[in-house]
Amino acid sequence: MEGPRRLMGAGLQPAPEQSPYNGIPATRMDPLTHTATGLFLSRAGLNRWTPLATPILLLAANAPDIDILAAAGGPLNYLHYHRHLTHSLVALPVLAVLSVLVVRAASRKPLRWAGALAAAALGVGSHLLLDWTNMYGLRALLPFSSEWLRLDLTSIVDLWIWAVLLISVAGPFIARLVGSEISSGNVKGRPHGRGFAIFALLFLLVYNCGRGFLHARASGALDARLYEGAAPLRVAALPNAANPFRWRGLIETGEFYAVEDVDLMGDFDPLRAAVFHKPASDPAIDAARRAPVLQEFLRFSQFPLWRITPAAEPENSTLVEVFDLRFGTPQEPGFMASALLDSRLRVLKTSFQFGKLRAR
Repeated sequence: MEGPRRLMGAGLQPAPEQSPYNGIPATRMDPLTHTATGLFLSRAGLNRWTPLATPILLLAANAPDIDILAAAGGPLNYLHYHRHLTHSLVALPVLAVLSVLVVRAASRKPLRWAGALAAAALGVGSHLLLDWTNMYGLRALLPFSSEWLRLDLTSIVDLWIWAVLLISVAGPFIARLVGSEISSGNVKGRPHGRGFAIFALLFLLVYNCGRGFLHARASGALDARLYEGAAPLRVAALPNAANPFRWRGLIETGEFYAVEDVDLMGDFDPLRAAVFHKPASDPAIDAARRAPVLQEFLRFSQFPLWRITPAAEPENSTLVEVFDLRFGTPQEPGFMASALLDSRLRVLKTSFQFGKLRAR
């Protein structure tokens, strides 16, 4: 049985002490971004489609994240249902209708139903589009396909998006204060924040298109190199939360994974990559794969790395772990699952934890 695999490359530190993280980490595109997008859609002109357009859009823009209720069943249950059916195209019209009905029931005020439903559909659609752009992805084709779709353009939290959204939310209030001073309070009749809203929505579009161009460059740089003489089978360029020109590169070959940052403003040297060797075929991994917890994890994981180590107890037991390299490494673990096997390769215990997510 293979022990801990050799790790090569610069910048690796001893493994930190790990502790289970029982909460739900920031795996959702943050609700502030979704809420602000719904607000800007309203201010940009959708508020003229129906009365109560703003609360409808605020609710619809967050509606798919109702799957947070799955967290009551524990982290593994949340992993299964997060960005599940509520983030699918099939559910989009259902969530739009529910958003309109909730606002109508709460307000007891008349609506223009066609405009309200159309605005709500755009609100739900904005949520799916934003989640599609980031590195976690979504399963938009459920129930027909469980394939994860992701563009890897933005982090779960993107600091540039946050900055522009903050400016666009605060801008109208500052403009109204300045305008009231200049015109002695006569600022009636001006659309509240429409210009800032249009600016913010255009920024989201242009920024993600620019990120797409930079992502293609980073992916091309990763795919064009050899790593310890091996050509990549597939690569992924994962975004940095603050620097659009810096990407975390994942490279898979037949024998190992390589991890190395790509700076599009500098040189890329594949010799500096940290290399994580894949284990040879092992009965312990085969036994662990059959555990329901690990099967669920492997349905989520896009870059699974296995590790086999002897366990302290019980005697002659083995610990099998699998990490999703998108969110960390064995030294800085993110999403991971494990199985403890006895000497006969029977599963004694399984676990899943989010661990410490990487900030980048």
